[in-house]
Amino acid sequence: MANKLINQMGLPKSIANIFTARNVITAKDALSHTEFELMELLDVGKEEVTSAMAHVSEVVCPPCQTALLLLEQRVRNECMAGHLPTRLKGLDEALCGGIPFGVLTELVGPAGIGKTQFCLKLSLLASMPANCGGLDGRVIYIDVESKFRSKRLIEIGINSFPEIFLKKGMAQEMAGRILILRPTSLSEFAESLHQIKVSLLQQQVKLLIIDSMAALVLGERDCGASRQQALGWHVSFIKSLAEFSRIPVVLTNQVRSQIGDESRMYSFQAAQSRSIIKDNPATYDSHLVAALGINWAHAVTIRLVLEARSGQRFIKLAKSPISPALAFPFKITSSGMVLLDDDGVEMKGPEISTINCQGLSLSSLAVSSAEYFLTKNT
Repeated sequence: MANKLINQMGLPKSIANIFTARNVITAKDALSHTEFELMELLDVGKEEVTSAMAHVSEVVCPPCQTALLLLEQRVRNECMAGHLPTRLKGLDEALCGGIPFGVLTELVGPAGIGKTQFCLKLSLLASMPANCGGLDGRVIYIDVESKFRSKRLIEIGINSFPEIFLKKGMAQEMAGRILILRPTSLSEFAESLHQIKVSLLQQQVKLLIIDSMAALVLGERDCGASRQQALGWHVSFIKSLAEFSRIPVVLTNQVRSQIGDESRMYSFQAAQSRSIIKDNPATYDSHLVAALGINWAHAVTIRLVLEARSGQRFIKLAKSPISPALAFPFKITSSGMVLLDDDGVEMKGPEISTINCQGLSLSSLAVSSAEYFLTKNT
């Protein structure tokens, strides 16, 4: 709006012509001067300048909106919004309905904590018939690390929704709605994204899962600025897919180790600390951070962190524009993830972003030291 032309703002012709004659062409040109400077530049009186500037400001500034008006607009546009319920009561309530449409939701956590289990359950919920609470659509599941297991998918379905899955042919029908892609590089992934954009409309896709984004990026030989640039393009494209299709997009991310105040360590100091931990893994409470760096973290709208403390697993709502930072204890059962408490515990300070995995070997949880140095500055 700042570049809107003065002669298109409905000012009286006499004053508009003076602006043009003095090379004040856009709203930005006019608003860059004080009223006294404009009086001198345009050679007109204060009253005329004040009236003209008030009109220009009114045209280029967005109108004020009340919270009530925004709420009414949201209700009117509900058909363009929506959520995919996770069937985890406390988490759904915190997220105001579940995984939101049209934005990126990230799952972060160490290997084996339950990220893929969570994605399998979401796949079932999106493919379920609408009259059973599902989205009645197809799912595109990008399985980078070949962790997708059809047998486990059916097991979760039978134990979670026996009234649906025990019907003849229903399990096969729902499993047939989940399309699996396994790109081995970022270039293959880019090709898949272009194909997905067409499929989103043609095949009634209602959920996109990428498991895991970190595995794709860390598998590339390029590092530093070139890899960061490639990641920036991919995340921009994925965000556009989410906004274009108005479907939930879920991505998983790996973790890397953070040893004390590691950000201030030299590389050889971090290596020494890791060797100490390797010698005493049983007594070490490893502190981890999400891979892929700060720029990636800013790109996602919702971040769910899965961690373990004192032998108990937690799912933390670490980032959300509308929800408080909460942690819910959970366990993995034959029916997938189950919350042990729907109320959650509010988090404050650094524990919101810290990822714990107490009493487990660092090597089995975080990216390797080589991958750490590749991702440290991204």
